[in-house]
Amino acid sequence: MLDAIQRQLLEEIAGLHKVPEGAYNIRANGATDSRKTTAHIDIVSKTDKSGIDIRIQDGTRGESVHIPVVLSESGLSETVYNDFYIGRDCDVTIVAGCGISNCGKQDSEHDGVHRFFIGENSRVRYVEKHYGTGDGEGKRILNPVTEVYQEKNSYAELEMTQIKGVDSTVRTTVAELAEGAQLIVKEALMTHGSQKAASIYTVHLNGEGSRTDVVSRSVARGDSAQSFEAAVIGNTRCRGHAECDAIIMDRARVIAVPRLEANHVDAQLIHEAAIGKIAGEQLIKLMSLGLTEAEAEEQIISGFLR
Repeated sequence: MLDAIQRQLLEEIAGLHKVPEGAYNIRANGATDSRKTTAHIDIVSKTDKSGIDIRIQDGTRGESVHIPVVLSESGLSETVYNDFYIGRDCDVTIVAGCGISNCGKQDSEHDGVHRFFIGENSRVRYVEKHYGTGDGEGKRILNPVTEVYQEKNSYAELEMTQIKGVDSTVRTTVAELAEGAQLIVKEALMTHGSQKAASIYTVHLNGEGSRTDVVSRSVARGDSAQSFEAAVIGNTRCRGHAECDAIIMDRARVIAVPRLEANHVDAQLIHEAAIGKIAGEQLIKLMSLGLTEAEAEEQIISGFLR
């Protein structure tokens, strides 16, 4: 059973106040805490390494899978491998994420490797939130790896959020799209103190008519450092767009590295990047409405990351 700290982490990363409806697998401190399958969604433990296989039957619609991870033991380090096999003609939501509470002196780390095999004509919404808390000297480290393999006319939307408490993260995402497939990525990231965050996206547009839109919104505060790398590779008639918008504050550092590779005359690829401080006129406008400067900053940041 989850303790109070673990339940609070679960609420932060997955919005869960109680046992979720549908299929779920809740992992706590390196072991499965609870699991439920449904008639259309099966979850089984891997036999060769730590992790699970999630199999979603053809035609499954309107169902969800929750697979959150919580760590509350200082010094715990793990790598977990989760594979999602989504059949044809599905429409499902998958909620993941990891929360770490570290009140000790040792570092705590969770590295999750998620692979998605999305069947023809299926739609998948994937929500992943990372959160850290605790007043210990040990670091909270998260290094997610996401691999997406999309079949013909499939649609995937990835929502990646990290806005508090993670000391170090390297997020690596690789995708391969077949004919008519579409991938949407929405990243929201905030760092502060001496935190470090790197986001690396590589999308291969292999099928005719495939499309991708990778958008990152980030705020860097204090002495933190961020880097964003986006590679969009067009191998046929396709459309690709990558965008990085960052607000930089205090003594922070932000790097944006675009890479567009067109291997076909009809590949249309665009990259946009903007890094800057909060505009003075925005602060003045909100302060004229009665907000303090700090309150105005928080309002602007909240709206920017939404």
